[in-house]
Amino acid sequence: MPDNTQLIDHPLIQHKLAMMRKKDTSTQDFRTLLREISMLMGYELMRDLPTEEVIIETPLEKMKARKLSGKKLCIVPILRAGLGFVDGLLQLVPAARVGHIGLYRDPKTLEAVEYYKKFPEDLSSRCVIAVDPMLATGHSAAAAVNFIKAAGATDIRFLCLIAAPAGLKTFHKAHPDVHVYTAAIDRELNDHGYILPGIGDAGDRIFGTK
Repeated sequence: MPDNTQLIDHPLIQHKLAMMRKKDTSTQDFRTLLREISMLMGYELMRDLPTEEVIIETPLEKMKARKLSGKKLCIVPILRAGLGFVDGLLQLVPAARVGHIGLYRDPKTLEAVEYYKKFPEDLSSRCVIAVDPMLATGHSAAAAVNFIKAAGATDIRFLCLIAAPAGLKTFHKAHPDVHVYTAAIDRELNDHGYILPGIGDAGDRIFGTK
C-alpha cells in the first residue's frame, strides 16, 4: 500500500461496509450506511486539522480551549455518487463550504469527461476534501483533482469508500501530493472498469436508479 494511502479499518466502518456490499441492501439503508461511514471516516481524515488556542468562559470560570484555526473546510463531491458523502461530513463540520464537480466516464476509453464545476472563490485558503465512493480506474478522481488544483487549492485530500489497486496507482502517479483515505482496497477491476468484489454502481445504489 502506498505511503500516501490510509486504510481506515475501524470495526464499525468494516461492519457497515459489509452491509453496503450486500446486493439486497435497500436504497434507503444504503444511503444511511454511507452517511454513517462518511462521518466515521471524516473523523479520521480530519484528525490533523490545525487548531488554535482561544479563551472561553464556562459556567464556572474562564479557560483556554482549542478550536479549528483558519478557514473551514470545502467538501467537493464528484457528481453524482460523491453526493452520498456530503451529509455525513457536514454533520461533523456544518460550516464547511461545498463545491461540485461533474464528471462521467467515457464507456469506450474509460477517460473522465467534465460537464460541470463550481467551487467557492477562496478555495486556496481551505482544506479541500474531494469525495467519491469508488476509486476504480482513478481517471475521474485524478481529473477532478486537476480541476481543484487549477482553482487554487493546495491542501487536498481524497476520500473514498473502496479503492482498486489500479486506481490508486493511476491517482498517485497524477497526484503524489494528495493523500487518499479509503475503507477498503479491493482485488481488481473487471473489463468494464468496475471494482471487484466492490458494491456495484454506487450512484445507482444511492439514488435507486438503473
